[in-house]
Amino acid sequence: MNMNRLINRGLRMLMNKGINKGVQMASHKGKKPEDMTPEERAAARQAQQNAQKARRGLGLARRFLR
Repeated sequence: MNMNRLINRGLRMLMNKGINKGVQMASHKGKKPEDMTPEERAAARQAQQNAQKARRGLGLARRFLR
C-alpha cells in the first residue's frame, strides 16, 4: 500500500477517536456517568444519539452532493 494512504488512514482514525471523545465529553458535560443522576444520563444518551444522527446526515449529504 502507498505510504501516503497509510498515514492518511492513521490520521483519520485518530481524528475520529478525538471527535468521538469530544462529543462524549460535551454530552456528559464533563461528568462521569457514575456521578450523574438518571435524568442526566438519559439526556447524555439522547445527545449522543442526536450527534450520531447528525454525523450520518452529513455523510449522506456529502455523498449526494458530489
